[in-house]
Amino acid sequence: MDIEGGEDGPGPGGGGAGTVTVERISLLTVPLDIVPQEQLPDLVIDLLRTRGGGNIVLLSLQDLLRARRNGDYRDYVLGAALVIPISRSLVSGARFLTGKTPIRYMPFDFTVSLLTILEKREFTTYLLGGSAQVLHKTEKNIRATFPHLRIVGRNPGGWRRQREGDLLQAVHKAAPALLLVAKGVRGKERWIVRNHENLAPGLRLWCSDLFEVFAEYRRRPSRAAFDKGLEWVGYFFQRPWLFFRIFSWLYYKILLLIYRLFVRKPKS
Repeated sequence: MDIEGGEDGPGPGGGGAGTVTVERISLLTVPLDIVPQEQLPDLVIDLLRTRGGGNIVLLSLQDLLRARRNGDYRDYVLGAALVIPISRSLVSGARFLTGKTPIRYMPFDFTVSLLTILEKREFTTYLLGGSAQVLHKTEKNIRATFPHLRIVGRNPGGWRRQREGDLLQAVHKAAPALLLVAKGVRGKERWIVRNHENLAPGLRLWCSDLFEVFAEYRRRPSRAAFDKGLEWVGYFFQRPWLFFRIFSWLYYKILLLIYRLFVRKPKS
């Protein structure tokens, strides 16, 4: 893959001799990739065929702040093949500091686009996480929506530690083009990092509520709410403690101002 350098230099994984150009920028020392929708199909296939896959991170504001302070999670983000912003605040912050505008994706829509790309080439996927009931309905709905996408395995979350080795062997043997990991997996995203060497080459995507949305047990935000940055409102009534994230948002705004005023901008 041909990677065009952003403020932090090379993008996902460094240079290469491919055809897809991705610009990676740095926001508060955390990478973000600028991936237009029309570029996504070629990029996904290029990642699979020339780079052996890699992790895809759907980055929220809370994730960005976590990547600044948590060593394991920071390594996960820094080593990702793609880092896609899903929060409006990240897009405006990147524009404020760099003058560049990353493309923001709704997590469910991004996943649907990803599955559509893989289905057209009859690639494979493995479903990991969720309860047995949620996973069963998720598989059923994915098969109905993407009939040419081959599901080569599934396993609900909450497995016992002594089963970990057998599960890893099963995933490695199935060698899916895309490993979808959702809620119920011990360690969440860090499970992917810890077991990286035991997983076959391919793309891996963590999205906590993904299977519940596919199974129609949870509604995804409307496009209008997402475009306005109000996707959190629907979750607020179920999880009122999310109100306290306003302090994280304020901290983020202060960081942006400090970086704009006092931190020297790296040369391109």
